[in-house]
This record gives sequence, structure tokens and C-alpha cells, in this order.
Amino acid sequence: MSGLVICHPIHFMSTVPSEMLALQRLYHWEKTAPDRIALTQPMGGGAIKDYTWAEVADQARRIAAHLKAQGWEPGSKVAILSKNCASWLMSDLAIWMAGYVSVPLYPTLSHDTVAQILTHSEARACFVGKLDGWEAMKPGVPAGLPCISYPLSPPDAIRSYEAWDAICARNKPLEGEVIRGADELATLIYTSGTTGLPKGVMHSFGNFAWAVDKGIERITMTAEDRMLSYLPLAHVVERVLVEHGWLRTGMRLFFADLLNTFSADVQRARPTIFFSVPRLWVKFQHVVHQSLPPARLDRLLSIPIIGGLVRRKVLKALGLDQCRIAAGGAAPMPLELLAWYRRLGLPVNEGYGMTENLALSHLTLPGQNQEGTVGPAYDGVDARIDARTGEIQMRSGALMLGYFKAPELTREAFCADGWLRTGDKGDIDAQGRLHITGRLKDLFKTSKGKYVAPAPIEDKLVMHDAVDVCVVTGANLGQPLGLVTLNPEAVARVGDTAARADLEASLGKHLQDINATLDPYEQLNCLVVVTTPWTVDNDLITPTFKVKRNRIEEIYSAHYESWEACGRKVIWQTA
Repeated sequence: MSGLVICHPIHFMSTVPSEMLALQRLYHWEKTAPDRIALTQPMGGGAIKDYTWAEVADQARRIAAHLKAQGWEPGSKVAILSKNCASWLMSDLAIWMAGYVSVPLYPTLSHDTVAQILTHSEARACFVGKLDGWEAMKPGVPAGLPCISYPLSPPDAIRSYEAWDAICARNKPLEGEVIRGADELATLIYTSGTTGLPKGVMHSFGNFAWAVDKGIERITMTAEDRMLSYLPLAHVVERVLVEHGWLRTGMRLFFADLLNTFSADVQRARPTIFFSVPRLWVKFQHVVHQSLPPARLDRLLSIPIIGGLVRRKVLKALGLDQCRIAAGGAAPMPLELLAWYRRLGLPVNEGYGMTENLALSHLTLPGQNQEGTVGPAYDGVDARIDARTGEIQMRSGALMLGYFKAPELTREAFCADGWLRTGDKGDIDAQGRLHITGRLKDLFKTSKGKYVAPAPIEDKLVMHDAVDVCVVTGANLGQPLGLVTLNPEAVARVGDTAARADLEASLGKHLQDINATLDPYEQLNCLVVVTTPWTVDNDLITPTFKVKRNRIEEIYSAHYESWEACGRKVIWQTA
């Protein structure tokens, strides 16, 4: 296979029983729980469709029969371009049954990135599913590439491509139990591209099984659990925790419909396990503060008996009153935010990982307050800190096989002894808990010769109710500076002169409070409020809400010196 390089030591290869591999889990539920509801899918307009395990297996088998009939060589790549939905998961299962390798794409990519991934992966076909911006992405699909539409696909895709339902109707289910070995390539997960073009991370069926095996030792999951699938399934955490957690445990999955139905979707699912990225945990907090301002909420929570009633009411309003395990990851969780949720009665476990290790590295221990860390390593994971650079390095049975068609990049990702280079800086305390202090490449040096780690300062900046995304920068400046964009509610107020003045004063006070917590060389010279949103569409944000720092530098660095010299604490930037 082109570019396939096995880099981790042989004793760290996956050793889980074959019956725990993904397809074998499907066959298990097909036989033992055929009538149990596996998936609940909103169909639009308030309609809901449930799929039993028997129906999931039947449709996956019919689509697999169609794919296998194409006669492509084993291991061929088949792409999935769609928001999360039942057909997405059944597509993945069908691709595996047919003997192929799945290639998920984020449903918010530009057409250039769609074209780059479909071409680089050598995709033989593509499922085009539930999408909000299909017209913008469509030019990225190579002419002549066979495509299949879902029942929830955009009308243009349904008209243009073979329909899922029609394929199911004319194909008999693929018979028997196709077995894919633990060492076989299951998928290419393309990184979100914060530092350049996405790379195709290769993972085997054994990698996934090992990761889920170790994951459920830390986060217990059973067939009685419920999860809401709403973060992109193209992302490694959703893929491992949701898709493979579902296959392992037989739990029930619910899907989100639209952005404006998200609250109702959560209420429908009443998830018992809920994972979200920090940006969304902050948004949930803002929603609560809109009806219960911080000072009033704090006062109510401090009153005996009343505080308990308020906690239950708030969590029920969020749809999280049944949640027994809450988790965050993909970026650091601000300490103030973690403390807020803990006081609300919903402690959030913070995890750490990356695409290259299936996001299976560290997680705080449920029931223990380990805020400020990402907890100890999962069982079976080894971690160390490079004495020279401070880099976090690790090894486990979930390490990638390598980057697809990029052997040189693969070699660079590993130490000579097979440990993965994470690119993150950190330290491990006496209790074995990992503290992340920043990214090696994100550190910058001011003109005073001091190195600044931006991430901890950004954690503080984003806690202002009006801030949506932020970046701390300032290489070769006297002091760092902060760039922030505003959330839609704040943007709507900017046109009013009095409201803008109040917002500027509030941001100035926020800056002053933050600087009081920082060492002198870290203190921000000013806050620059950028009124143009940073989005996936303008290539400043990745599909997982991470800022592309190199793009920010390209666009704004020419202004840094003038901003530093202007003498104002809050500066408005309109472009």
C-alpha cells in the first residue's frame, strides 16, 4: 500500500480479541438485538425515523453489495462527505464490508480542500450526504467520480447521483460475515490542517478496537447509554467515542438536525454521555447567563436547597439532566469554565489526544477534581517529556500506521525508538497527571527575548461573554497583543454607539483583569477587536474550530507595530 509505514513497536500492536473489531460488533448486535433501536434520525419538519440494529445491518449489507459489484481492488478508498446522520454510519460499515477503506471529509470544507482530499486519497467513489453548503463544495468533486446521495442529501445531489434508497431496493443484502483483520487499514482520517494541507492519517481496525477497549475502562459505557452525535464524524473523537463506542456497547445514538433545532435535539436525546469542544461549552454557559446573569446565578446556587433546585432546572433546560459523564477536548478548557460547570453539578472531564493516536492519550479521572491537567494516561499508554524541548511524547496500541503517501512526514512524526512526537509542550506531576503548557510551534519570542505561550492567555480571553474566537500573538514586539472576534449577539450590538462604548469598556476591564494575573512579559499591550468573523469559509478556522495561526499572521501581522504604538487598550479593526 502506497505510503504505509508501520512505526510503533511490535509489543504495542493491538491485541484485542477479534470479536471486538468493528464489523464483528455489528454482526453481534444484528444477531442478539435485532429489534433494539440503534439510531434515531431527524428527517426534517419534526419527523423522526428510528433504525433497529436489523435495519442498520440490512441497509449496510445492501450498499456493500453495490460497492463490491464495482469490482475495485481490495483496499480501494471510498469517501463520505456529509454531516452526521444514520446513513453516514451505515456507509462506513458498507465500505468496510465491501473490503474497502473509508475516507471521511468534513462537511464544511472549501471546494479546493474537497478536491485535494478526494484526489490525494485516490477515492474511487463518494457518498454525498446531508450538507448545508453543497453548492460551494460541489466544484471540488472531480468530474466522473461516482457518487451516491442520501435520503437527506441536497435536492441537487439527489437529482445528480445514484440514490441510496434505489440502491438498497435493487440489491440483495451481502451475505455472510465479512471479516476484516485487526491489521487491515480501516480509514484515512485527514487532519484539520491548522499548519498546512491536511494529512491522511492511517488507522487500522485493531487501532480502533484497542482505543475503545482502553477508553471504556476510563469512561464506562453500556447498552443503556444514550449519546447525541453532532460534532463531525470526520473528527477523530466523534469517530472513536461515538461510532466505535456505539458499535462496542450497542448504545442508542441520536443525531442533531439543524443549528436552530439543536436545543430540541439535545432534549430528545437526553444524553447520558456528552462530549463537546471548549467553544461549545462556553456557548452553553452564555445561554444560561442570558436568562440567569452570573451574579444572580451565583447567589441562587449558594442558597441551601434552592441551589439544588436551580442546578437541576438549569441542567434540564440544557438537556443534560441525565448526563452522568461530560467531557471536553480538542483544545484546552479554561479553568474558570471547568469550575463553573462543577458548581452547576456537571463536572467536565478534560481529555487530550490527537488524530495520530485516535485521541486516546490522557483523560481526567471521573469523580476527581483534576482541573488544570488532562489527567493521567489511559491504561496501556506510555507518556514522557523530552528533557531538551519539553515536548510530550507517547506510545500506545492506537498509534497511526503512518501518513498516507507521505513516508518522510511519517518518519518525522516519530522518534527513533517509536514514540509519537505530539508537538505539544507539557510536564507530568508527581501524581502522573499531564499538564499541557502550549504548542512547540505556537511559542513566540518578544523583542525583550522572552518566550510567551499563547494558549493559557487565550483561555482567559475567551471567557468574556462577547468573545467568539481569539489569538494571542506578538513575535518581536515589546509586549504580546490579543486579537478577538465577537459572537453574533455582540456583533449585532456594535452598530449602536452606546452599546459599542459599553462593550469597549467591558473588554478593557477584561484585559485589565487578565493582565493582573500574568507575568510582566506576558501582559497584553492591547486587544484588537476584529469585526470580520473568522470562519471555515474564509480559511481562518478549521472545521474543529481551531484558529489557523499562520493565516492570522499573514493577514494581520503588517498592523502589529501600529497597534502596539497607538496607545489604546481596545482597538477596532474592520477588515
